Amino acid sequence: MSVLASSSTASQVYPGLVGFLVVAGMGLALYFLFRSMNKQLRKIAPGQPSSAPPGTARPPRPGLATYRAMQADQARAASDPGATDQPDSTSP
Repeated sequence: MSVLASSSTASQVYPGLVGFLVVAGMGLALYFLFRSMNKQLRKIAPGQPSSAPPGTARPPRPGLATYRAMQADQARAASDPGATDQPDSTSP
């Protein structure tokens, strides 16, 4: 019985120095990665799109109701090419 106890303790493996160095290296790499990311994010003004130059704002996007109204106008114009949006000046 003592033979089994001694052989099981001898076959246990511990992470050792190599495991510690791998984990420490990954932690160090993450530190520098996050530091660089924060530096880049500070360059972007809050609420500013990243592709627009500073001082310019993107026009607001139309809402769903405006989009559906534009689609209806386009469909109406496509179905009746002679119709215009201007009222007829000859009618009383």
